Amino acid sequence: MGVAAAVRASPAVRVLLVSTYELGHQPLLLAGPAGFLRAGGHHVRTCDLSVEELDDAVLDWAQVVAVAVPMHTATRLARGVVERARRRRGDAVRIVLYGLYAPHGQSSMPPGCVDAAIGGEFEAELASFVAGAPSVRPVVLDRLSFVAPDRRGLPPLSRYARLLWRGEERLAGYVETTRGCVHRCRHCPVPVVYDGRIRVMPRALIVADAVRQWEMGARHLTLGDPDFLNAVPHALAVARDLHAALPDLTFDITTKIEHIVRHRQVFAELAGLGCIFVVSAVESTDATVLRILDKGHTHADTLTALGVLRAQGLELRPSLLPFTPWSGLGSYLELLDFVAACDLTESVDPVQLSIRLLLPAGSLLLDHPEMLPHLTATSDASGYGWRHPDVAVDRLAAAVADTVATAADGGEPPRVTHRRIRGMAAAAAGEAGIDWHAAPLPSAPRGSAGWERPRLSEPWFCCAEPTGAQLGAARR
Repeated sequence: MGVAAAVRASPAVRVLLVSTYELGHQPLLLAGPAGFLRAGGHHVRTCDLSVEELDDAVLDWAQVVAVAVPMHTATRLARGVVERARRRRGDAVRIVLYGLYAPHGQSSMPPGCVDAAIGGEFEAELASFVAGAPSVRPVVLDRLSFVAPDRRGLPPLSRYARLLWRGEERLAGYVETTRGCVHRCRHCPVPVVYDGRIRVMPRALIVADAVRQWEMGARHLTLGDPDFLNAVPHALAVARDLHAALPDLTFDITTKIEHIVRHRQVFAELAGLGCIFVVSAVESTDATVLRILDKGHTHADTLTALGVLRAQGLELRPSLLPFTPWSGLGSYLELLDFVAACDLTESVDPVQLSIRLLLPAGSLLLDHPEMLPHLTATSDASGYGWRHPDVAVDRLAAAVADTVATAADGGEPPRVTHRRIRGMAAAAAGEAGIDWHAAPLPSAPRGSAGWERPRLSEPWFCCAEPTGAQLGAARR
């Protein structure tokens, strides 16, 4: 579908694009549709509630309010936005959700607050909604012709997450080179929408957007694909193009453990092109959990991947899923030992030790025979409920989540929070009669600011419940 056909509309419409949370990045889900809609002649304003307040005058200006919901945290925060917009404007405004969580997130919104929801390749369908289409498709997998993201009017990069490395801070930008994923991990929201498909973004647009962010001050770039190595030739071509255009740029990628092992030969080149760390969904050390989630890797593979990356001077930053119906207290202790023994404390944000399995509408786990015994009869804005067979594990999960949220809101150093979590786990082990001899945390490098391993300053995660501070900001 051509851009002109996708975005043409008459007359022009006043559109307010709202982001509630995008992992501490300047929101691509504001810049992308802003470029698309402005190319069609619409008047667009943006508001990122993670760093801005939404003024009533802006709500009153809008004819359409479009709220980005790319992840769980953002969807939970979006509820307050749509309630406020509907309460203030009534039927004088049309409200739409867009992004990965939109098709199933609409059901978690207050009745009557949302007029439409669009997931997948949403841009052209969003333009149709803005132009007054009476209905839109909830999931779109069309191959679109894109325009460049338009970052005009967005808050400066200085208000977002920074790269912390070797005692320095660098402004960080964000792009995506593909959407969707060829894998169907059962706990992941991506296959619910894309069902094993990917859509490749044009390299020229990726590089142009990266150069624009460099001009805005970015010296590091997150390549935020669900899996950067889903299309290895495209991935390497993008990395080469970025390095040719911006030789001093560093970047990070996300990819599966199995891809690190299978494509180990690419990491020497990626490191030479500026890659400094790799995010990967390790999830668990427990073989049962990895099997049920259909992760495609074992714990031994994780250790291999860690070695592959460190051999090239790259750091592994694991994302984790410690609390599932099949993860007992012993599994949690093993996970903590893995983090300590492999010297990953600086590379695991404390929030990763608090993540509890989410079951949104459409989850591939809902009809899994090993999930069914644990489901509760109710669902809420977070999705379907479940209980752990050991009530002590649910208590620990809740306590860790509260501790991590309070620490993140208060700016507590991650290493301090790690020690708190390990103390809570030791207490739970003692109550259960488990003799746990925890591996000690390695000491921070002498004289360092605690940033020797590269990481971004954003302490939160897409699958976590919002903190009190995040909820308060979204309601303003």
